[in-house]
Amino acid sequence: RQVGERARPARRLGALRVAADAERLARGVRGFGGEATRTSAAHAWGTARIAEAAATRPEVIVVNIQGDEPLVEPRDIDRLVEGLAADPGCAMATLCAPLPRREEAEDPNIVKVVCDEAGRALYFSRALVPWPRDAAPGAGAGPAGTGWQRHIGLYAYRREFLMEFASWPPSRLERTEGLEQLRVLERGGVIRVLPAEGRYLGV
Repeated sequence: RQVGERARPARRLGALRVAADAERLARGVRGFGGEATRTSAAHAWGTARIAEAAATRPEVIVVNIQGDEPLVEPRDIDRLVEGLAADPGCAMATLCAPLPRREEAEDPNIVKVVCDEAGRALYFSRALVPWPRDAAPGAGAGPAGTGWQRHIGLYAYRREFLMEFASWPPSRLERTEGLEQLRVLERGGVIRVLPAEGRYLGV
């Protein structure tokens, strides 16, 4: 409920629906006035569930707002939609935020993203990337310019690409890191990464 209420003010959302894999969840969503689309409980990953929910919808861009981001910022939802719409060479878009402290960057529960100069993803990892080769062992921060970036799991997809993505089997790097977005990079897809304006603490 909190995620839905936070997302609702976004100007670029034509509709807001919860992809529910159980009737109990769907009833709960409807109970507070939300819209729910029932999906299969057999999906092994979230993208497949979103694709099923979007399969019969007319929207050109689909935004995946995950339920574990209670502080989602409406401006970031709009930023994602607008960023993807403005970059026809990208199949999907996501967010990042700075990680100034090395201990955060070393946490495998915090996913890091490395981008090229155009703001497109090169790699996502649970490891410390980029690795500050010349930093002193145990240093609390990397050298100037290390630029560690936390990946924030909010996504916008072009609908046709979302359907294709969901049909692909998990890739080698995805299985290694446990990160779905690596499936896109291994297939040669392009992910636009935009700086988040909000402050995110996933739960």
